[in-house]
Amino acid sequence: MAQGKVKGERKKMSKNNFRPEKFYDFEIINEKSKIVGKIRVKPSGVLWKSKGSRDWQGVTLEKFATFMQENGTKKKH
Repeated sequence: MAQGKVKGERKKMSKNNFRPEKFYDFEIINEKSKIVGKIRVKPSGVLWKSKGSRDWQGVTLEKFATFMQENGTKKKH
């Protein structure tokens, strides 16, 4: 009999695994090495929080992409 996945059966996973991050945070540092805020990148959008603030301001990924295409300048990476 051929072996295969039986309906409703879950694939057995190792006991310990890594889970990918749901977002990435980056601190923004000015020329005096002082933190001015944070940027959080998520699959759904980009958020900004200034230093000392508890509130995040965000835009969708589509709005961010449109803003960058209209206002951004070409940079070397």
